[in-house]
Amino acid sequence: MLMDWFTELNPSIQALFGGLLTWGLTALGASIVFFFRRINQSVMNMMLGFAAGVMIAASFWSLLAPAIEFSEQNGQISWLPPAIGFLLGGFFIRLLDFVVPHLDSNIVEEAEGPKTGLSKTTLLFLAITLHNIPEGLAIGVAFGAAGIGLGDASIVGALGLAIGIGLQNMPEGAALSVPLRGEGLSRLKAFNYGQLSAIVEPIAAVVGAAAVLAIQPIMPYALAFAAGAMIFVVVEQLIPQSQASGSKDLATLGLMAGFTVMMILDVALG
Repeated sequence: MLMDWFTELNPSIQALFGGLLTWGLTALGASIVFFFRRINQSVMNMMLGFAAGVMIAASFWSLLAPAIEFSEQNGQISWLPPAIGFLLGGFFIRLLDFVVPHLDSNIVEEAEGPKTGLSKTTLLFLAITLHNIPEGLAIGVAFGAAGIGLGDASIVGALGLAIGIGLQNMPEGAALSVPLRGEGLSRLKAFNYGQLSAIVEPIAAVVGAAAVLAIQPIMPYALAFAAGAMIFVVVEQLIPQSQASGSKDLATLGLMAGFTVMMILDVALG
């Protein structure tokens, strides 16, 4: 069976497939540009809220909870490695935001990071690409945790995480490609920007899995690092962007729906 074949693969290869899945779902979301020039802003806000909910739930159930469990199993202070890793993850994304020019939202006019002459299109692309890195790392460390037999960690659970992140990538792909189409780019160019923003995910997934397999003691730090990075992205970008143009109730309901879907996926599959 396909699942039996998949479980026999090296965890780094499993992580690569998981990252490719999220990339493919990003491309699926970006492909909406071939059918619509614009998306109703209320719908977009709800989709971004959904993405935020998925990432919040994944950060706890798939990353922080296993990090705490691993610390306990290894005789460490249960909360210390997760706390350190979580804060480092947030600082890492803040550092990237500081050194790489980017534009967090199509409705924001002023770029963050160093001064640059890059186009608005490129700055939007860089923002979403940067914020896809922790998602790839999360997938990688989840498969790495399953590979070393960490507690309740399982390949099925790691796949559930990849599916959940892929689902939240769909609105992100659309959130990049559709505004770019509205600014005059061709459908194909807008689509390519949208789907290429997630190319870092399979790369980061392999890096994350390989790192924890090579240096198992970093596992709780790596899991929490990915969680901290994802929460930083949610609070700094997704939630403000989902509520910046009205429809706050819809955005909040979308967040709750995303949280619920990811919770069900993680608990049922994990």
